[in-house]
Amino acid sequence: MRRIEPLGSAHAFLDPATLPPSPATPLSDEQLHSLDRFVEPLSPDQLIWVGGYLAGLAAAHRASTPRSVAPDAERDESVLTVAYGSQSGNGARIAEQVRAHAAAKGFKVRVKSMDEYRLADLKSEKRLLVIVSTQGEGEPPDNGKAFHEFLHGRKVSKLDALRYSVLALGDSSYQHFCKTGRDFDARLQALGAQRIHPRADCDVDYDDTATQWIDGALNALANDPARTEVQLDRPVAAARGNVTPLYSRRNPFPATALANIELTGHGSGKEVRHLELSLDGSALNYEPGDSVGVLPTNDAATVTELLEALALDPGAGVDLGSESTTLEFALAHRCEITTLTRPVVERYAEASDSQALRALLAPERGDELWAYLRGRHLIDLVHQFPVRGLAAQELIGMLRKLPPRLYSIASSQKANPGELHATIAAVRYESHGRRRRGVASTFIAERVTEGDAVPIYIESNRNFKLPADPATSIIMVGPGTGVAPFRAFVQEREAIEARGRSWLFFGDQRFTTDFLYQREWQQSLKDGALTRMDVAFSRDRAHKVYVQHRMKEQARELYAWLQDGAYFYVCGDAEHMARDVHQALTDIVAEQGHLSMERAAEHVQELQRTRRYQRDVY
Repeated sequence: MRRIEPLGSAHAFLDPATLPPSPATPLSDEQLHSLDRFVEPLSPDQLIWVGGYLAGLAAAHRASTPRSVAPDAERDESVLTVAYGSQSGNGARIAEQVRAHAAAKGFKVRVKSMDEYRLADLKSEKRLLVIVSTQGEGEPPDNGKAFHEFLHGRKVSKLDALRYSVLALGDSSYQHFCKTGRDFDARLQALGAQRIHPRADCDVDYDDTATQWIDGALNALANDPARTEVQLDRPVAAARGNVTPLYSRRNPFPATALANIELTGHGSGKEVRHLELSLDGSALNYEPGDSVGVLPTNDAATVTELLEALALDPGAGVDLGSESTTLEFALAHRCEITTLTRPVVERYAEASDSQALRALLAPERGDELWAYLRGRHLIDLVHQFPVRGLAAQELIGMLRKLPPRLYSIASSQKANPGELHATIAAVRYESHGRRRRGVASTFIAERVTEGDAVPIYIESNRNFKLPADPATSIIMVGPGTGVAPFRAFVQEREAIEARGRSWLFFGDQRFTTDFLYQREWQQSLKDGALTRMDVAFSRDRAHKVYVQHRMKEQARELYAWLQDGAYFYVCGDAEHMARDVHQALTDIVAEQGHLSMERAAEHVQELQRTRRYQRDVY
């Protein structure tokens, strides 16, 4: 385990004998012998779990490996196409679930990331399932931008022969909830395509909604009179890819905290923690670029205040569907009680006598409602619009499940076997006269100490990965906690002795208090694991300097790296930083490549399409 020092410190499942003969196998005799020895002592339940686990690994490998599809299969109009656009990887995972279910129903199916989909094929599609997330202010994910732009452009043909359905992924705490999915749905219909199953809009707890949509869409397609009957060579017994892995979002692993260290120095305006967790006994694996999902617990004082404001009994029994428990436990561990969303307000308004609240939900007052929701929590709604006699079960029915929080993994498993590291900024601020605290970040900062169990799972992200060739150069832009995955990148490349150059742009407020992992970067530069580093500390001078300014200062060298094949990565704030860095990159390409801004933008878009420009922004 690497020692992390805060800034300012001094050191600073079946009997094998009953199985039928195996068909021809790609395994060697030695591998078969090892497999036999492994499965012989397992119980039936253990064998079932191992089968599901291996199926999940195979699905993940398919999701992360570019597939070559025979030209005839690409043109086969009987194929069901699943096109997904995903920033963090949820869409890719759901697409693999669709693949397994569709194959079980006898469909020929191909799964394509939207940036791998040949746009010219759209006019000949007969059956299309679209899975797409929405980012930021209603924007498509990076790997779905070209598809979205093409579909809404003038070159797209009428699609009268197409039958389709859309699964939209989003977060109802954002104003433009599932907007990209709604855009796709409306545009496909406008082009003459037939919606064969209603669009489903998924909130952060998407599993049940996605499963219902998959079943409904596939059943509708299977019963479609226009369907060309296509069966597999032999029936598929089960959709193995749908087997739940041992540890997941629904069944997190209780990882033991090995360390929880404050990285920021005394006098900083922020609190950033370095968290180290043990994965021993979990069989969990991750790659640089993946995220860790943390399932937090709500603050006890917040739960108590809510119960008192509603005059509810903490011990009242409530039914959560999957379990029965007390109201206090449900509010602490199962329900989101801070962030306000439109669906929560709508349900609360039904129980309220307030005409003002109901009027605020009018469609024409959408912007006004969004302004109200921003910076307010459930307790604000309860105080401003009190409801008399609200029952415990009624309250639970209004709330969405407490969603996990995702953090970029800040370690390489090769460099830190059995461990996972994360870099987490404690969120604290004031709004509307009340002090606010981030649910998960303050859970980590204030309530997790060494030896405590933290419920986690791994969220893989195929859209943010190191180049396959370790000799390829990489440029990383990660201000603040956005530097976390790049710590993993550098550790990984050092562990595998990668020959490629690496360049890190890091920025924060002050050099003396906010230079996260300063000693590590200095050591990496000394050892050659990091080729060069440029830093920007915005509060150390009257004129603020950010990472995009440092990029422009090094425009000639940065462009030369790109011309030499370097990959470009950005991690951090999507609303401001990522936009500014994207514009700076476009400006550099235009200036150094002697291109118009339009041509430079096309060049940057091509970098994204070929995955030489990847972003993990939030």
